[in-house]
Amino acid sequence: MQPVSTIHYLVLSAALLLIGTVGVLTRRNIVIILMSIELILNAVNINLIAFSHALHQVTGQVFAIFVITDAVAEAAVGLGILIALFRNRETLQADEIDLLKW
Repeated sequence: MQPVSTIHYLVLSAALLLIGTVGVLTRRNIVIILMSIELILNAVNINLIAFSHALHQVTGQVFAIFVITDAVAEAAVGLGILIALFRNRETLQADEIDLLKW
């Protein structure tokens, strides 16, 4: 049995990045778009930690912690905006929200 190497983590990260990108570009529901952004950020974290482990440095892991805190803040702010939009427009479809129109 082959041990798990950095290539395996990169393939997993590429798959998560692809799924997240497709979700952001094709979905209309804002909740799914935010979940897809979270997948993209998790793909970045996997890359950071895999290369940090491969290079025997801690900087990638520390930076991954900052990315996680940024993702949590983005989710909290995004959820607050979603609640406000749903109360005003009663929809979560991205193409039906036109707040800048007169």
